[in-house]
Amino acid sequence: MEERRPILHMHDIHKQFPGVKALSGVQLRLFSGEVHALMGENGAGKSTLIKVLTGVYSIDRGHVEMEEKRIIIQSPQDAQAAGVSTVYQEVNLCPNLSVAENIFIGREPRRLGRILWKELNRAAARLLEERMNLTVDVTLPLQAYPIAIQQLVAIARALNISAKVLILDEPTSSLDRGEVSQLFGIMRKLKSEGLAILFVTHFLDQVYEVSDRITILRGGEFVGEYAADALPRIELVSKMIGKELKELESLPKSTATAEEANTDLLLEAKGLGKRGSVEPFDLAIGQGEIVGLAGLLGSGRTEAARLLFGADRSDHGALRVGGNSNVHTPRQAIAEGIAFCSEDRKGEGIIDDLTIRENIVLALQASQGWFRTISRKRQSEIARQFIEALNINPPNPDQLIKNLSGGNQQKVLLARWLLTDPKLLILDEPTRGIDIGAKAEIQRLVMSLSQKGMSVLFISSELEEVLRVSDRIAVMRDRKKVSEMTRDEMSEGRVMQAIAGGGEG
Repeated sequence: MEERRPILHMHDIHKQFPGVKALSGVQLRLFSGEVHALMGENGAGKSTLIKVLTGVYSIDRGHVEMEEKRIIIQSPQDAQAAGVSTVYQEVNLCPNLSVAENIFIGREPRRLGRILWKELNRAAARLLEERMNLTVDVTLPLQAYPIAIQQLVAIARALNISAKVLILDEPTSSLDRGEVSQLFGIMRKLKSEGLAILFVTHFLDQVYEVSDRITILRGGEFVGEYAADALPRIELVSKMIGKELKELESLPKSTATAEEANTDLLLEAKGLGKRGSVEPFDLAIGQGEIVGLAGLLGSGRTEAARLLFGADRSDHGALRVGGNSNVHTPRQAIAEGIAFCSEDRKGEGIIDDLTIRENIVLALQASQGWFRTISRKRQSEIARQFIEALNINPPNPDQLIKNLSGGNQQKVLLARWLLTDPKLLILDEPTRGIDIGAKAEIQRLVMSLSQKGMSVLFISSELEEVLRVSDRIAVMRDRKKVSEMTRDEMSEGRVMQAIAGGGEG
């Protein structure tokens, strides 16, 4: 029997940025009438590969074939002309324009230079009904509809540009279960019509629900292409993380042998959750206890942490800190002794154009109020104390923080929150993108703080790291807390089984 030929084939793709090899020898084959999942952890190269395919980035080496003919994609317009359309995680349409206008924007039916509105609206309604199984008033502004409908309108627009390949980049990240089910119904209909769909997601359950084939990237390199029904979940997780289960089980237990955490309860979440963000979960943290939060990117770890800090407002359950059950905002959380180091070091952490000194004293100054200014002399004393304690380099408090390495920027953020003397420190990916030496220093610091009575919620994609520092681990998968393990119960193999789910052995 003749082997099926892919409609699109990316051969030996290489892409490098200054000092960073983003893609090295990556392959991707997409077949008509299939949903193909692109999987990989943060930094795996998924976004770069999509930007290469859609003409946002040029290819350094390698080539792309569409229907066995080599094509050159140097711009998004080239990609569309070749039949490649993309719907991004954030719907990039015009919310103030009507549904019909969004679908046909730039391609409106005209006569003598005037838009034929009746024809435009009829064509939009017909397209949505026939391709999307969707009946809506296309004359209403797009912003009148929920995000799920906006996603379907974005897909309809993409299909209306003669798409042969449809890229869906994290299309379910803001949808609830019912909306995801509706989207999957549309995806199955489209693949039955012969469309090739590239589905980018972090949700394992969704991958196995709708995908026919899976390509895995890790560290900018091609790991493999697999039939979804022939790849057990535990193997998928192993390949994404880069560790085989047998190797994991044979590793010695590396958790610290600190004294058992104090049993006094510091924080307790009961049924805490937010619709479309993370499902209701229970979590308790004792005084001096390090609780690890494990899971793949997109599993709900960060969303859970933001609820505990009040950065996002919960619509389910209750949060109690000490004796106070009225913690709903970051200001209230800080007043109760909670500190939060975000995973987005650049966007939500450091302030580029301020010095090390100014970045360190920021949270303390905010807690005191801007009318009780910390003197320049006191700022410098505080900064030098933490620069020495955390070994921040260069040890110059007046150096701009943007000139520091990632590891040293992370230490400055830690100093900022430690200065407020928190009872609970929430660390979201505190060692991402920093060197091994800095990672070890931060891990040692976390364990030292715990021994002094500070509680820590430690979130990391690196399982060995979570196991090394944690007294207890909660595991997240697909926006749900699915397991909790004590130090005696946890191993990398067991955590990976919980992350993978699906009952795979």
